[in-house]
Amino acid sequence: MATIEGVRLGRYGIWTFDFETRPASRIRESARELEELGWPALWIPETDGREALTHAGFLLAATDTLTVVNGIAQIGSREPRRTQGGALLLADAYPDRHLLGLGFGGSPGPQPLAAVREYLEAMDAVTNGNPAPRAPVRRLLAAYGPKMLELARDHAAGAHTYHVTPGHTAQAREILGDGPFLGVEHAVLFETDAAKAREIARGHLHPYLTQPYNIAKFRRLGYTQEEIDGAADRIVDDLVFWGDLETVTAKLGAHLDAGADHVGIQVIGIAPGESAMPHWRRLAEALLPVAA
Repeated sequence: MATIEGVRLGRYGIWTFDFETRPASRIRESARELEELGWPALWIPETDGREALTHAGFLLAATDTLTVVNGIAQIGSREPRRTQGGALLLADAYPDRHLLGLGFGGSPGPQPLAAVREYLEAMDAVTNGNPAPRAPVRRLLAAYGPKMLELARDHAAGAHTYHVTPGHTAQAREILGDGPFLGVEHAVLFETDAAKAREIARGHLHPYLTQPYNIAKFRRLGYTQEEIDGAADRIVDDLVFWGDLETVTAKLGAHLDAGADHVGIQVIGIAPGESAMPHWRRLAEALLPVAA
């Protein structure tokens, strides 16, 4: 397996939507506490109004060592030239602390593979008067299918996968080979009652079980259309690891065993207005090296 030279990522990081709905002061406090707890990496999406590169820059400025990963910056949200310029500035201002995760984002329009390929080519063709950064821009691609994983292998530092199984992780590693980085997100839920856990997990998974690109991914993983349409126990249990702390952390390790370099942990089931921080603290005690 590979890592990204110079970038501090560790085996586990935090993947969260939390900061989409928090004021800047709360985001700053949370990021600093995550850093103090020893979390090496923080993954942020681009969904509900927070612009990806501005958000990443704010988090980098608020912390000293935390690696911030866009998981993902959607290619439809900005021109390739602007993305390249923003990434160059972050690489220069915060060397080896930013990973630019890029992806199609599931929006209607052109075929994802062609759109992402053209976007990367346009980024690579950018010329401007910006100074060379102190560290290179590292980019990852959101990738599930074989062709997108090949694109991530050949034109990025590696791949970021979302809502996948350890079986998919093994397939992705085989396609990527030993060199490129593989970062895997996985949702977890601290609920030991099976009925309650599956109810919460189904609510979280519903949008993904109804999107064409995600449905195709799940079908490739061996789930039937009936299992997807009905959010069957099997797919729910595979995509959301629920239970007590020991159960959840043991399951997360399966991705590392299957070939992932890093797992971004997304805690779900948090009530509106509340924070996942208590769970992030517990996970830090269970998963992070004492030296951190």
